[in-house]
Amino acid sequence: MHKIISFVISESPRLKKGAVLEQKPLQSAPQYYESAIPHQFAMSEEKAMVGGKEVKFFVRSYPPENFVVEASIEVDDVFSEKAFKLREELINACQKISQKKGGNIGLSEEYSIALVSGYDGDPEQFLNKSEQIAAFLKSEREPLDENEIAYTLASQIKYSQNDMVIVDWDGSFVFDTKGEIDDIVDLLQTANLQLLRYRALDYDLDNKLARINKFTQNPDTKIISFKRKDIESAFQEVIQARSKAIAEFETIDRDIKLIGDWYSARLYGLASKKYKLEEWRRVVKEKLDSLEDIYSIVSENFSISRTHLMELIQIILFFVLQVGWFALIILEIFYYTR
Repeated sequence: MHKIISFVISESPRLKKGAVLEQKPLQSAPQYYESAIPHQFAMSEEKAMVGGKEVKFFVRSYPPENFVVEASIEVDDVFSEKAFKLREELINACQKISQKKGGNIGLSEEYSIALVSGYDGDPEQFLNKSEQIAAFLKSEREPLDENEIAYTLASQIKYSQNDMVIVDWDGSFVFDTKGEIDDIVDLLQTANLQLLRYRALDYDLDNKLARINKFTQNPDTKIISFKRKDIESAFQEVIQARSKAIAEFETIDRDIKLIGDWYSARLYGLASKKYKLEEWRRVVKEKLDSLEDIYSIVSENFSISRTHLMELIQIILFFVLQVGWFALIILEIFYYTR
């Protein structure tokens, strides 16, 4: 049996949590696997026509800000051009439902999994279709170079002699004799979720940097150009962004360490490498450091500006006081000489 499973993970400000869904552990995973993987909550089910067939779409949330739209369709030959087109239609249908549910198309991840099951022998027998496999994984219709094909198919992992998973940026090929791969789908969705979280955090930090940066453009005019509450609000946003980012990092690290060196961790590690999660983490950390530096600069300059303002007020009050004393002296002279 051949099947295509596609999903789109998006951000949305309005989510319904729904009932928690049961997670099935991978073939080799510790008992606490379920607590290490983000739980999904049922939201709704939708139906749409794809390739002349009515397909059911499952909408599930990852509280508080993410949700996934998932669907699958059986195909005669997953290596064919027809399957490639069905995969595109399935992704487009997922995106439409995601947008209808309030998903941000700019902050979303789309992914497809090709499943081959019901075969005898080892999965290497299908590697004679390496060009079609690589094309599916990369969503690329143009003929690929032999070296690129070899590089793509090298990102694979096996647990038993009769199964294999090949992972790439846009998709995965799963060979499993029984066709029971809910656990693999869950793990690949988790990796895509983490990628989306990094992207969303990076986008949020860019906005924070742009807003905070305006306070450093002209240090001499801070008090005149900006209200104090604007500066304090910007400071508060910086602190919240840093706290959120640190919490995200610690959660991701803790959850993956819990899985340990089991098959699930190795599969997640393969996906993480392909999605460049470590590079995303480094970029976000650098922006957090930049925010901290800017926060220090603005805070210091703001303090200096307030000090200068207080000194100016003192000078003005001293001048007013001197004028008052001078006026009293004039009045006294006028009183005694009239």
